[in-house]
Amino acid sequence: MLLVLIGLGTWQVYRLHWKEAVLAQIAIAEAAPPIPLTADPAPYTKVTVTGHFRFDRAAQFGAEVRDTRAGATMGFHQIVPLETPDAPSILVDRGWVPQKRETPLDDPAGVVTVVGYVRPGDMPHWFSPSDDEATRQFFTLDPEAIGTAIGVPDPAPFILVVLGPSTGEAYPAPAQHLPRPPNNHLSYIITWYGLAVALVIIFSLWVRKALRS
Repeated sequence: MLLVLIGLGTWQVYRLHWKEAVLAQIAIAEAAPPIPLTADPAPYTKVTVTGHFRFDRAAQFGAEVRDTRAGATMGFHQIVPLETPDAPSILVDRGWVPQKRETPLDDPAGVVTVVGYVRPGDMPHWFSPSDDEATRQFFTLDPEAIGTAIGVPDPAPFILVVLGPSTGEAYPAPAQHLPRPPNNHLSYIITWYGLAVALVIIFSLWVRKALRS
């Protein structure tokens, strides 16, 4: 058991170094300027692309509660196809939108340039909520499934998540940074090594008691 606990703690040390390197790469990518979107971009690359939105085919993704001036508010992410010349349409996550709002959405017309990061698509799992294609409400960010449901055949096999500053009460509210995975490995290291130390102490006390008897 002692070897198992030490092994788990050591494994988390390696995981800690790996996670810190990943976070450092994300910070570098976030600080770098966006690059033009290619046909096969790497995941979480910050890119720029020009086209025009098809708001007539917009969809909703997820259900997320955020704090607003009105208090805790339920909302969703607006997914809109972006048509680009000589390339497949791209499903763009323009940001979070409250279900109940007093102002109209900021939906730009004409040709626009979008800056965001490439997010790989998801696949449904056993406990994933069912999508409602009739109302264009989706809970799995699957580009192919969403594209088929909203009439956008063969979209790009990823989602482009818009990056931008907070705009107060203007919606959609775009992402303000690239996603950052949680880094809890230090607490796991303390836990496993702490249990190993506790095991040694308990065993030492048991041996001491056994010798006395």
